[in-house]
Amino acid sequence: MHPFQIRHASLLIHQGGIIACPTEAVYGLSCDPLLPEAIERLLELKQRSAEKGLILVASDLSQLSPYVADPSMLTQKNVADSWPGATSWLMPANPDTPGWLTGAHSTIAVRLTAHPVLAELCRQCGTALVSTSANMSCHEPARNALQTRLIFGDSLDWILHGDTGKQSRVSTIYDAVSGKLVRA
Repeated sequence: MHPFQIRHASLLIHQGGIIACPTEAVYGLSCDPLLPEAIERLLELKQRSAEKGLILVASDLSQLSPYVADPSMLTQKNVADSWPGATSWLMPANPDTPGWLTGAHSTIAVRLTAHPVLAELCRQCGTALVSTSANMSCHEPARNALQTRLIFGDSLDWILHGDTGKQSRVSTIYDAVSGKLVRA
């Protein structure tokens, strides 16, 4: 992928845009987690309830630590052993984490991505990003740029083309406090 494409996507994200990009398993939609207008637009596009909450992805732990109540949880063995990769962890949210990210929960879902395009996008943006599957709520997620375009038409600000990872399913989610599987 040409570096210009990621720089352009980063600029659009900082301006409140929504971009699509490959992840470990499917195409995802990303935006700046601290721009409520972008989150609202993203939820409208997906027809997703705000109460569900959203997953944050990052290229390094420092991008996730502001969102979790106890940043040391990011380095506990079971979490660290799963990252970078397609495993997301529910952690108690920092009280300052916006409700539009946590939804109706006191936790925040976080993941250190292993996908090179998504990781570089997080690096270029200098922040964790929202990452939610590129689909309408309760429908199968897009697995490539063309499927993403067919679902969302011209409503996205940019689509980063690239191959998804080798995962066959969207990210697995575990509860970091209990260690229990939340979503397989």
